[in-house]
Amino acid sequence: MIALTPRQIADISGGRLVHPEEARVATPVDGTVETDSRLVTPGSIFFALRGEVTDGHLFVEAATANGAALVVAEREVETTAPLVIVEDGVVALSRLAAAVVEHVRRLGRLKVVGVTGSNGKTSTKNMLRAVLSDVAPTVAPQGSFNNHVGAPISMLRIDEDTEYLVVEMGASGPGEIARLVDIARPDTGVVLKVGLAHAGGFGGIEGTRAAKAEMVTDLPATGTAVLNADDDRVAGMASVTAARVVTFGQGASADYRASDIDVSAAGTSFTFEHGDTSRRVSLRILGEHHVMNALAALSVVGEWGVDLDRAVTVLEGVTRAERWRMEVLDAPGGVTVVNDAYNASPDSVAAALKTLAQITGPDHRSVAVLGEMAELGEYARDEHDRVGRLVVRLNVGQLVVVGHEARHIHMAAGLEGSWDGESVLVDTIDEAYDFLRGTLRAGDVVLVKSSKSAGLRLLGDRLAGVTA
Repeated sequence: MIALTPRQIADISGGRLVHPEEARVATPVDGTVETDSRLVTPGSIFFALRGEVTDGHLFVEAATANGAALVVAEREVETTAPLVIVEDGVVALSRLAAAVVEHVRRLGRLKVVGVTGSNGKTSTKNMLRAVLSDVAPTVAPQGSFNNHVGAPISMLRIDEDTEYLVVEMGASGPGEIARLVDIARPDTGVVLKVGLAHAGGFGGIEGTRAAKAEMVTDLPATGTAVLNADDDRVAGMASVTAARVVTFGQGASADYRASDIDVSAAGTSFTFEHGDTSRRVSLRILGEHHVMNALAALSVVGEWGVDLDRAVTVLEGVTRAERWRMEVLDAPGGVTVVNDAYNASPDSVAAALKTLAQITGPDHRSVAVLGEMAELGEYARDEHDRVGRLVVRLNVGQLVVVGHEARHIHMAAGLEGSWDGESVLVDTIDEAYDFLRGTLRAGDVVLVKSSKSAGLRLLGDRLAGVTA
């Protein structure tokens, strides 16, 4: 973070200093901003936030012991560090992030890109980070820091040398992306896809479309909206932005295009075209859906003047950057496990199942281990039903459904196909593990996919013998 004194931080966040010692409150701090006391290191700023599970105010003592140079809290707490009391910790965090981004922007070098979509945000962010970091100092979030707390924390990683800031923007309800856009004020906004992820919070697909459109509605006329031309709901956002529109997709009208896509266990390749550029791209990332993520990243960097051949070379070196996202693991007994259970939505499950079908050879068996897709609200039954039917249509050899909430996958598969034991419904991860341990054989390719809350990522690790 840029260096600011505790007094400046209090002024920016709308808080007040409590029992300030003049020498300490006038001393600039430039450490990381943390909401987890375990991540605090000497010089960090600790925001004590109230969460759904716990209350950060309970960990101020631990943060102080770890070397916090400043504590921001919503009430008086015992600490030897300078203390700023604010009315709302999340609002204070947002104000600080906005001020820091604006300060660095005024230096004249910073470019900011915001990335949203029902699927693909984190993978696209990882690709952008790889390419832009090869060019100049770049800040992008680790993991999926994309909500009202994580995104501002990521923004606060920048300093006066940062030239590129990548902000992943997620939402579970209307207005959340707009608030993040207001903080970061991106020069370029990317919308990847409109799907049913978190549909329960948006009131359906059209509510999701309106929420994702918040990314581009407030872009300045000097900005750029990068839109998926293959998704009609995303392409239609061109009518609600004042920014210049750039498109990516597989259609001939897209500005950045992909064709001749090939998927194998080794990765994904395609022909990339833009203007006079045409070349084969070979990604080491598994799944056809990553082609669109790569196109989105290339669209951003291309519009920012980055040499596209250089960008493609960097992308070809990108591997899975985070665990449980199409993570290919060699399990005992000659079994391959694809652990993609970080999270799940109808679109991402369909993409993962399609990938499973594409990478399983004719002499091998495909196995899908599926759990609940959470936060679908009234659409949950129909969407789980569709997944079950898709499993059959893709000729998956064995289906294991885990948990009562996912039962409609199993039921629909049974109705769609004349199966005799190819679909199994179990209640727990332990039951799934025991069943799979008894049925898996050499050459099997196993996809493990569910929402994070279902916990199947741990089953994938267990099957593959991963212990950390």
